[in-house]
Amino acid sequence: MKKLLNILFVTNPEAYLARDGENVVVRLDDKEAFRTPAHYLEGIVTFGYTGVSPALLGMCIDKQITVSMLTPFGKHMATVEGLPKGNVLLRRKQYRMADSEVESAKMARCFIFGKLAGCRTVLRRFISDYGGNIDTGDINKSCKLLARNILKLDKESNLNEIRGLEGESARAYFAEFDKLILNHKEHFYMKNRNRRPPQDNVNALLSFIYTLLLHDTKSALMTVGLDPYVGFLHRDRPGRLGLALDLMEEFRPYLADRLVLNLINRQQLSSKDFIKKESGGVILKENSRKIVLEVWQKRKAEEIQHPFLEEKIKLGLLPYAQALLLARHLRGDIDCYPPFIWR
Repeated sequence: MKKLLNILFVTNPEAYLARDGENVVVRLDDKEAFRTPAHYLEGIVTFGYTGVSPALLGMCIDKQITVSMLTPFGKHMATVEGLPKGNVLLRRKQYRMADSEVESAKMARCFIFGKLAGCRTVLRRFISDYGGNIDTGDINKSCKLLARNILKLDKESNLNEIRGLEGESARAYFAEFDKLILNHKEHFYMKNRNRRPPQDNVNALLSFIYTLLLHDTKSALMTVGLDPYVGFLHRDRPGRLGLALDLMEEFRPYLADRLVLNLINRQQLSSKDFIKKESGGVILKENSRKIVLEVWQKRKAEEIQHPFLEEKIKLGLLPYAQALLLARHLRGDIDCYPPFIWR
């Protein structure tokens, strides 16, 4: 199994990244603010404009350290990475399957199955923990809808119908999300899921963590030799990480949504951690990003028993484990792709 390495997150737009021997150095006002050996890293993620020396970029390319540049809102701007790994025959099989509506529908069904099962578990866990104290009737109804749609997925072979089931399920799930928020309700609420840019604190937090998750699924797919841009559920669009978005679906509830709820309900964030822009968009402040990133990295270091591999792995390796299973399915080593199912 792949070793869980670290990701360096750079949130200060005034920072400059440079190379010193085999080390990555972060400078502020021409002074060294941080240093780490390159072999500890598997990725560097910057928020806002950050200068990077050509020497550092060259070392990152040689050592297969992905450098991703994002806007303060978390929108992907550019990525610098080394040559693709893996067998070209594997990618050719991926492309052929993506060109087939039938094969794409089969794969899309797996990703969405994992997502809907995870969403249902989020709601059921809440009912189990708080059902004795608050009315959970509507949450129960959404759980039943998700269960029905999971059964429908098993029989569905049309890609548009699968998207329709996913859309209906997502609306039902996020309609109940506000009820799962127990603290600071005047500042943390969700009327609907919105983005580009997010319009409230909860959506800003969700979008930020989804961006981190997308970086991890993309890196995992590249590690096993798959093309993160050619998906089955998310069809081709210039610059769109189709397969990375596909793989990300099954992790949204477990890795991202639960983390958002924990950050709010454990009062690790407050309204002071967000900025409302003149455009109406909401973003996390720089120091607040550091809080979220620290919690994110600690969460990834926790262990779980993988339901298919039946071995303990760190949560941060879940995207890699699933990417590996996906590659094995495309090569014909296993009959079907087993999505990650959290219970």
